[in-house]
Amino acid sequence: MSAKLVQPKPRMSSEERRAAIIHAACRLFAEKGFRGTTTRELAAAVGVTEPVLYEHFRTKRDLYSAIIGEKSKDGMAAMAALRDRYAATEDSRGFFIALGNMIVEWYTKDSTFVRLLLFSNLEGHELKDLFHERSQEFFDLITTFIDRRIVTGAMRPVNSAIAARAFFGMIAHYAQAGLIFGCAPFTEPPNEIVEAMVQIFLTGISIEDSE
Repeated sequence: MSAKLVQPKPRMSSEERRAAIIHAACRLFAEKGFRGTTTRELAAAVGVTEPVLYEHFRTKRDLYSAIIGEKSKDGMAAMAALRDRYAATEDSRGFFIALGNMIVEWYTKDSTFVRLLLFSNLEGHELKDLFHERSQEFFDLITTFIDRRIVTGAMRPVNSAIAARAFFGMIAHYAQAGLIFGCAPFTEPPNEIVEAMVQIFLTGISIEDSE
């Protein structure tokens, strides 16, 4: 009986290896933190040497930037779709429900990245600054919508930046505490919680809903 020939493992392309490094970095950083992860462990997780690792990312900041860029792709696409869908609409309720569900999905779709961000804040890591810089586009989307509704007289003349952060904080707290840490005080489905929170938010900010 002849021995079976062992097929050589397909060699990854440069692009595939780069993606593998980003994926491994997210997982390791989320599990061990930035200070607890070495470049040797990272290279081993991908199956490459440290010199190969540095061929793709010459500095740690390059790697951190790549992580933010890669993890932001889906979010940026969803944000653009939301902006275009409600660019000229007066449907405040529809906008904030869609936005709230998008925030919940972001927290639950990739809990590894959320855990990574928590580590970056706890450790005072520069990744948190990179992420917060990128997230400004998200808040600009909300403030632009609120400002437009204020001009039309549908919303009170509030500070739109504060209102945007208040809405995000309400939904984000529910998503993080309830859906990630398992401390949810509610038994209703997430979409029903989002709708209830949107109603509470709009009752306070919308002129027509508060009279």
